[in-house]
Amino acid sequence: MAASDTPTTGPDWPLAIYEALKAADVRQLCYVPDAGHSRLIRLAHDDPAIATTVLTTEEEGVALSAGAWLGGQRAVLLMQSSGVGNCVNMLSLLSSCRFPFLTFVTMRGEWAEFNPWQVAMGKATPAAFDIMGVTVFRLERPDDAGEMAAAAARLAFDSNQAIAVLISQRMIGAKKWTEGK
Repeated sequence: MAASDTPTTGPDWPLAIYEALKAADVRQLCYVPDAGHSRLIRLAHDDPAIATTVLTTEEEGVALSAGAWLGGQRAVLLMQSSGVGNCVNMLSLLSSCRFPFLTFVTMRGEWAEFNPWQVAMGKATPAAFDIMGVTVFRLERPDDAGEMAAAAARLAFDSNQAIAVLISQRMIGAKKWTEGK
């Protein structure tokens, strides 16, 4: 058995986010592989001006983002809500050192979730970020993706803020088990 995504139809929101990140001069993109971010990841991989890094765990992305900033570049972390819990201790680095931070989080444990193990962290994600001083935006509509990504990038990089954009599970599509061959 394998999990598959059934994305919603509508505007190409990963492209809108990618374009906003390019306009914000983001030069590094790191991620733990995630089907919900797959189009955005492919766009970044196809762009020679963006260095992409595959992570083994999400907290590495917090450190990579801080290091990119110290080296004069802007970075973004892509992760799934189940990975937010892995980052809580590392997020203290952001508030202590006032590093800008931008992450886009595909949500699980919400709309049409099939896996009960995803529900707890899905519910806890906004509160975990809030407790660690990360401002949370919620992206519910594909039409808002570009504008929200641009606003989040400006707030993060121009004001040295930690920002998380939570992408609704309804936008990424319901995962379902399918027979693998």
